[in-house]
Amino acid sequence: MLFVVVGALLVVMKLTEFGVVADWSWLTILLPFGLAVAWWAFADGTGLTQRRAMDKMEERKQERRQRHMEALGLNWRRDKRVAVIREARKVEPPKAAPVKKTEQERHNRDVITAFLPSRQEPLPSTQQASIAAEDKPA
Repeated sequence: MLFVVVGALLVVMKLTEFGVVADWSWLTILLPFGLAVAWWAFADGTGLTQRRAMDKMEERKQERRQRHMEALGLNWRRDKRVAVIREARKVEPPKAAPVKKTEQERHNRDVITAFLPSRQEPLPSTQQASIAAEDKPA
């Protein structure tokens, strides 16, 4: 926008033949307009213009939310501070001591887990062969 304003001032000064600008060439006078076009092409190409518009919309949305919250009587700033304070005050309960198992409970666990396939020990190869021979019908 600055390039356009400077260009407009230079054109007006050239047409009214005011000061030193009257002796400048038209190419020099119109240069700010070319720079403005180049800047706009760069800003649009990199997404700068779109980002600025999105930031402005987010800002307006946040202000609107704050106005509505205050109109409803909800103090969102206070609620946020209270939540932070409550989180800081939160105390974790002490860890309980491990429960000691009785001898009977240990025995029951061992009996139950003894029959799981992962707990069974593999048989030696000679025993497997004799068991396989016994399983075959004659």
